[in-house]
Amino acid sequence: MRVFHFSEQPYPDAWLPEYPSLRVDTPNGLCDPKIAADLFHRYQDEWMLSDELGLNIMVNEHHSTATCLSSSCMISLAILARITKRARLLALGVPLANRNDPLRVAEELSMIDVISRGRLEMGFVKGVPFEVAIANSSPVGMMDRLWEAHDFILKAMTTHDGPFSWETENIRYRAANVWPRPYQQPHPPVWITGASASSARGVAERGHVLATFLSGYATRAVFDVYRDTYSKTWSRPAPADRLAYLALCAVASTKEEALRRAYKIAGYLRTIGAVSEAFRNPPGYMSVADNTRALMNFGKPRLGLQLPSGRTVYAATATCEELIETGLLFAGTPDQVKQQIEKFTVAMGGIGNLLLMFQGGDLGHADTMDSLTLFGREVLPQLTAQDAPAEAVA
Repeated sequence: MRVFHFSEQPYPDAWLPEYPSLRVDTPNGLCDPKIAADLFHRYQDEWMLSDELGLNIMVNEHHSTATCLSSSCMISLAILARITKRARLLALGVPLANRNDPLRVAEELSMIDVISRGRLEMGFVKGVPFEVAIANSSPVGMMDRLWEAHDFILKAMTTHDGPFSWETENIRYRAANVWPRPYQQPHPPVWITGASASSARGVAERGHVLATFLSGYATRAVFDVYRDTYSKTWSRPAPADRLAYLALCAVASTKEEALRRAYKIAGYLRTIGAVSEAFRNPPGYMSVADNTRALMNFGKPRLGLQLPSGRTVYAATATCEELIETGLLFAGTPDQVKQQIEKFTVAMGGIGNLLLMFQGGDLGHADTMDSLTLFGREVLPQLTAQDAPAEAVA
């Protein structure tokens, strides 16, 4: 099992009651550049520690929000490519459907792969609905644009005999020729996020890594669809390294301290939906079926999850103990966290990649460093002790 440390690099100083929306229309006057600089350096120090401990690193990007200072995966990755030594560097992800420059994406990812000497993992995502307005893009046909950009980027990375042209409604290039080409051949591994049966099928048919976020024990159904589709498409069982799951994680020397840290990290869950109504669901972003479900649940909290007792809890209001029960959080002493991860992994039928948010909300630097250190020294060795060699990426 590979473990990745993830932080959205939040700016919690702007989480004020008088600004209930933290995205799109939150005035940037609330951001002090000096504080932001300190935060960027702090988060990079935590990633450098992760590298030293044997953890890998995941970054993402969001736009016009206090919940994520990173407006570019590429800049974070470029820095990490030089200041780290061993960690795999995962972008999850690059919002292809909100980008109109896939050639630039291919160039930047190839450059990062070369600088890191082949440690890049490329994650492509559709993009969240409330960033459609920021990107000045259309919410209609986003999945089609994502897959076409995906196809173009892989062709750009694997074409080595000179320029090629690509002329469609969405992408138009007369002479695409990526320099430098990627360090990893034919291209770095590809990850795609998904939480539905249809998305799992699409990712499995292409042989890429499927990453599912914060869906708890319900993740098993999505993973099973992926496994079934993969085996039918590739005539062999899906390797564990094709499946990834993201959860929150807090480790401490006592359970009580771990839960205190976990509550702070879970500030991520309490703020993830803090966006003005006008930007939440642009027409055309969701399918008719998904829109119907959204309207039926209008006014209810997001991320409803079922406890073993059958009771439904919501991520934004659940206790830390409830979040542990649902599989959204691993928290406790090193032994307790190891047991929780092992229980979840068995319930999922195996997971090759665990994406853990060791920092979130307003959890401070010292707590994050201690949690990372305890995990890296006391939990990680036990998780990787019986790992089998990963298969080559398709």
